[in-house]
Amino acid sequence: MNIPDDAFYTLLENALAQRGGVTRQRALYHALRDAILAGKLQARSRLPGSRTIAQRLTLSRNTVNGALEQLALEGYLLRDRKGSQVATLAAQNTFSVNTNSVSLPAHLMQLPSGSQRDSPPLLFTPGTPALNYFPLPLWRRLLTRVLHEESCTLLGYGDAAGEWSLRVAIARHLALARGIHCDASQIIITEGALEGLSLCARLLTQPGESAWIEDPGYLGVKSAFTAAGLVPEAIPVDNEGLCFANFTALPPRIIFTSPSNQYPTGAVLSAARRLALLTFARQHHAWIVEDDYDSEFRYDNAPIPAMAGMQPDAPVIYLGTFSKTLFPALRTGFIVLPPALALAARPVVGALLRGGHRAEQRALARFIEEGHYARHLAAMRRLYRKRQQQLRAALANHLTEPFTITGGNGGLHLTITLNAIDDVMLARQARQYQLAPAPLSQFYLDKNRVRYGLVLGYGNTSASQFVPAIERLQQLITRLRHQASGK
Repeated sequence: MNIPDDAFYTLLENALAQRGGVTRQRALYHALRDAILAGKLQARSRLPGSRTIAQRLTLSRNTVNGALEQLALEGYLLRDRKGSQVATLAAQNTFSVNTNSVSLPAHLMQLPSGSQRDSPPLLFTPGTPALNYFPLPLWRRLLTRVLHEESCTLLGYGDAAGEWSLRVAIARHLALARGIHCDASQIIITEGALEGLSLCARLLTQPGESAWIEDPGYLGVKSAFTAAGLVPEAIPVDNEGLCFANFTALPPRIIFTSPSNQYPTGAVLSAARRLALLTFARQHHAWIVEDDYDSEFRYDNAPIPAMAGMQPDAPVIYLGTFSKTLFPALRTGFIVLPPALALAARPVVGALLRGGHRAEQRALARFIEEGHYARHLAAMRRLYRKRQQQLRAALANHLTEPFTITGGNGGLHLTITLNAIDDVMLARQARQYQLAPAPLSQFYLDKNRVRYGLVLGYGNTSASQFVPAIERLQQLITRLRHQASGK
């Protein structure tokens, strides 16, 4: 060997002493492999025999031989009747690692920073439903029943467009709840809304084409469209939703809107603008992606019908997800394509998606068909309505800083605007107190239009925590104001 026997055995003894929960054989394997890769055991070095190693380390010979045979199988050792010899590998240390030498493609560098996900979620985290109210025992029974009845048949890939039973259940629910009359063949199951957006971009656009997105708006839209090579164009939002009438941008190939409850402002796209947007899309051969965000949770009146159901054969792809109505980890969403587009897309869906999560999709289909979904939505609607009222009261009574609430007639969050303030710093400081409101300014693409404030998620925050949390936010705002004024 190229190292003394004592150093060799010390290396192995230390590895065995620090092996934690791994087996002795595995610890021995890792110690020898790492020593070879690091150059401590050089090429053509001959190791002591397995009997000698076993006796010195007080191990069984089978344990030692198992480690040596695995190393030989992977090409680190050469074994023959004379024993084990270190194989000649490509040079390991002939170059230095430069962590700054790798650059991602330029269009990926334009993506917005991903949201920080905490587990469990912090107070006021936007977009998180009341997880402790989800009927987990019922869900467990449905999942167990599906696995018992279907057994190993659900372990394969399945239909790339998703389980047929779930698509049928979604079509029935949409007809009753959203006024969308579609066939199950028009529905594609996705892993949440973001994959649905990415799929729309791949099906409908070419790199370099224009995509209109709401400003402020959901940052995932910019991520999906930018990653697809599109050129996002920020279209302003006012209290009637997407404000495009006098906008002079290039005609888009794809338009994203959340007309029922715009995120984060809570604006509702008026009927006049919905019809105008449909007309505009037809005139310019554009597609509208309708994100029906939080549409199930309206507190002032009945849910607003979807754009996709307003006109026959409308150029609208309807985007839905169960992340907000059930739980985010389900990772199940869907898109509804117009009939002609569904027919055209059918041959390529299998090349773009792989079927999966079959048991969960079958269980979800039963959850919907047996009426559990409608009952859960009704219960959550009552809970969220009450929580929103209590949050409004807490803001009115305990936030002395002047503020304005935008939207707020539905959904799982309230957005408050504040006079010019570093809301990013405010949100960062709030995290130190287990609060996670989102800074409003980060949702703007056009910094000339930016407004400041906080997006307060109340879906997974108990009403008993509102008052102390709002009081803490007021303290942080006061501190920031004093720091800004130099006091």
